[in-house]
Amino acid sequence: LPERLQRREAERQQGVERQRRQREARAVQEERSEVVLAALGRERQAVEELLAAGPPDEAAARLQALQKLLTDSVRCLAPYELRQAQEAVARLQAALAARRQQLQPKKRFAFRALRKGAAPGAQPGPAAEPPAEPPAPGRGVAEGEPGGPPLCGFSGAEGRELELGPSELLQRDVVLAELRGCRVRLRGNANTLRVRDCRGCTVLCGPVSTSVLVDGCSDCQLVVACQQLRTHRTRDSRFYIQVTSRAVIEDCSKVSFAPYAWSYPGIEGDFESSGLDRSRNNWNLVDDFDWLASDKPSPNWCLIPEEERVSSWD
Repeated sequence: LPERLQRREAERQQGVERQRRQREARAVQEERSEVVLAALGRERQAVEELLAAGPPDEAAARLQALQKLLTDSVRCLAPYELRQAQEAVARLQAALAARRQQLQPKKRFAFRALRKGAAPGAQPGPAAEPPAEPPAPGRGVAEGEPGGPPLCGFSGAEGRELELGPSELLQRDVVLAELRGCRVRLRGNANTLRVRDCRGCTVLCGPVSTSVLVDGCSDCQLVVACQQLRTHRTRDSRFYIQVTSRAVIEDCSKVSFAPYAWSYPGIEGDFESSGLDRSRNNWNLVDDFDWLASDKPSPNWCLIPEEERVSSWD
């Protein structure tokens, strides 16, 4: 009986010690989280102030520093806190794009030639706007956010080869929506890229300065380089990525990842203008918001075996 009592007492003491260590670990984690959130809040406020009154280049540099701080602090934040911070950064990126668009010089107004038969010396009246050209089949300007910068992209196409070049993409927001069996080449430096509700498509994209959002896609192959990749409601798709932060998936299944593997003439210049750090690629670090267990890998994503990776796309 005394031995049994001693054993129970020893087990109780071990349980008390284990609970004490767990409380201390939680306290340290919470303290780190508070410090990180406070730093992120200060940086976010600084970016907002620069966007309101300062030069866009200063705001862009400060926003890039904020993105780096968030990337370096991922392990200190709970999934909910991380999601909130990433959404705040995405909103600031959209605000920066809108600010740049506002400051672009407007096109100069010019009178059109006088109509035939007009009286000599007559003042030219306001010319009627020419009718808008119908969009090419399968290509349309994607809708933009109210009050935001104009977007470009493709929507509603099926079985087509689609392409945009550097002059069309430069620091613009691009949307690919509701495509079916298309192959899309985006050669240049876009500001953001959204791919939504696409099926059986291949998307080859040059460096994107900020974020890429993929939502509601299936049976796709996407080759993208960006600061931040977020993927929602997507299945049976392969990603070849260059990403400076950790990729995020949510409500996804059977998605797989490999390093970025596309090149085209001028891509080095596009990487330079995008501000992406080519030496930093977290292609194999993925956070699954639907899988919080730290001791087991998520069943929703995997790495593409080397022998199965595509090395040439053209």
